[in-house]
Amino acid sequence: METMQTNPAPEEQQYSPFRRAVGAVLAFFGISSKTHRGSKKRAKLVADIATYIVLLFGAFLMVYPFWWMLASAFTDTSTPMLSAQVSSMTWWPVNALPTMTPADGRHGLFYNYEQLFTKGMNGTGINGFAAGYTYWRAVLNNLIYSVVPVVVGVITSAAAAFSFAKIAWKGRGVVFMFLLAAVMVPGPSIMTTQYAMYDSFGWLSDANAWMTLTIPGMFGAIMTAFFIRQFLFGLPSSIIEAAKIDGAGYFRIFCSFILPLAMPAIVAQGLLSFMGCWNNYMASLVFIPTSSLWINLPHAMTIMSSREYADDLGPVMAAAVMCVLPVVILFAAFQKMIIGSLMLTGSKE
Repeated sequence: METMQTNPAPEEQQYSPFRRAVGAVLAFFGISSKTHRGSKKRAKLVADIATYIVLLFGAFLMVYPFWWMLASAFTDTSTPMLSAQVSSMTWWPVNALPTMTPADGRHGLFYNYEQLFTKGMNGTGINGFAAGYTYWRAVLNNLIYSVVPVVVGVITSAAAAFSFAKIAWKGRGVVFMFLLAAVMVPGPSIMTTQYAMYDSFGWLSDANAWMTLTIPGMFGAIMTAFFIRQFLFGLPSSIIEAAKIDGAGYFRIFCSFILPLAMPAIVAQGLLSFMGCWNNYMASLVFIPTSSLWINLPHAMTIMSSREYADDLGPVMAAAVMCVLPVVILFAAFQKMIIGSLMLTGSKE
């Protein structure tokens, strides 16, 4: 059987071979032209490939700084020249410590971490830290500033969310909108007035500086109350009505019913609050004197990088890794709970 050949249409015969070749190339990538028709499946494939390339590039921009920090934490930076190499883009530990000879006094893969744990941030009165301040004191301060305000503050926020979501009282909508309006005010813009207020309370002294990062957080946070309130809208009010019939008061209802049922949202918001408190560099910088024993870990890292280890960035990078590591572990372990809780905040009864 003879194969029938289709001649080009008269209007297409005027197209040059170059134009037809370009059309063929475009059709290969799924783009139709006057000379060739592209495949829709191939067009979708090309679009997907371009999308993934953009996403991978964005993921690289987000992940690489952490990888750079991790590689630098295992790099020998004992001299200004070696330290300058860390300042450039590092793909792998430069002059890795295991290759150094013991005679140099710098050997072992975890040498920078050893320096951090034993000598870094040690208060001598010369390097800017208070006498008796160590890395472990910085970690203890971070735990105090992160655990105490978060545990008490999230429960306080949950109580406020229960009031706004399930208790009918006059003016609750107006009060809640007023609180949400306060979220629009940037935190740094009110630090001057906070500083004056804390100073009048006597909280800015070296002995009482811990109060500035602990006590305010124990009164809860507006956004935490907002998310828990949205979650509580999805709980049936019949449980509360049944508890009232049995003679339970609002405090008993909150402790026995609301807290257990809203625990996914409470835990998720607690983890997010913990991350914020753990990395709260600005508040420590503004409210706590540099010479105090109560500065937190991010604040101590800036002093360490500018004074004690200004020309030796390896221990500073090790401190940065140890500062980020708890937050990364918590988010990796509870990411499903955090994402699931945020998705459920949109549900209503």
